[in-house]
Amino acid sequence: MGRIKTIGILTSGGDAPGMNAAIRAVTRSGIYNGFNIKAIYRGYDGLINNEIKDFTTENVSGIIGTGGTILKTARSKEFMTQEGRDKAYANMQANGIDALIVIGGNGSLTGAMQFGRDYDVCCIGLPGTIDNDLYGTDNTIGYDTTMNTIMDCVDRIRDTAQSHERIFFVEVMGRDAGFLAQNSAIASGAEAAIIPEDSTDVDQLAQFMERGIRKSKKSCIVIVSESPKCGAMYYADRVHKEFPDYDVRVSILGHLQRGGSPSAHDRILASRTGVGAIEAIMQGQRNVMVGIRNNDIVYVPFSEAIRSDKPFDKKLIQVLDELSI
Repeated sequence: MGRIKTIGILTSGGDAPGMNAAIRAVTRSGIYNGFNIKAIYRGYDGLINNEIKDFTTENVSGIIGTGGTILKTARSKEFMTQEGRDKAYANMQANGIDALIVIGGNGSLTGAMQFGRDYDVCCIGLPGTIDNDLYGTDNTIGYDTTMNTIMDCVDRIRDTAQSHERIFFVEVMGRDAGFLAQNSAIASGAEAAIIPEDSTDVDQLAQFMERGIRKSKKSCIVIVSESPKCGAMYYADRVHKEFPDYDVRVSILGHLQRGGSPSAHDRILASRTGVGAIEAIMQGQRNVMVGIRNNDIVYVPFSEAIRSDKPFDKKLIQVLDELSI
């Protein structure tokens, strides 16, 4: 493969606060180091449909503090097909793009890994997902902002919970990972968190009701990781049936968790990994995700990054248990 001259950048999957900061970092670091930058709109769909334009430093001026993604995003079903990837590669060649930087989560990096293998192109990933479920990086872009958003919401919900002596089940995002639920529960002083990583044979609801509702404590907050089977509504219905003396409410935070101006932590993480992506290309790295571990930039092979078993510190469960009495 010849020397890389032009780099394409796209955002894919669910949006995350800090994606714009990452776009800015890749664009400016790329131009600083002599590369041409081409922006691809609407994720992999934009690569398939040739929604590509040249980017300069002016294109990314003033976006570091904005939420969402100026490149728009999509979950591309067509890119999952060979025909779709063939179209994407043809457009990549037609636009003279030699390498691709993909900002997204598990599905987006899986697509980048497949694309890199199929066509022997350089693909670099940035961990842009609020779920914090990518292996090999301490945090993902958007996770810190989202956790602060949840904390702010729960602080407000607690006012109502205490005024009416209610149990509130607050459902948060996180997909199959409980990082958001567990840490936002600790940060907001919630009484419990129901998360996938703690789903043993023990009934988490029964355990909480025995331990958490005691004495005159009739108001409390339980943070629940979203789940099609066992989300907040499921647990609220169970309390209605099994513990009818308690007044129960549900608050599903939904997409408001994704929005908002990114925190300082996410802006710095996005900036550092964006610069790291350009450095990876200059070093000849291929098909890796750029992460930060122990405050150092690391390059994690896609096959590792998308593993489903990112370590969860079970000590956090004990911390919440001890502080919620």
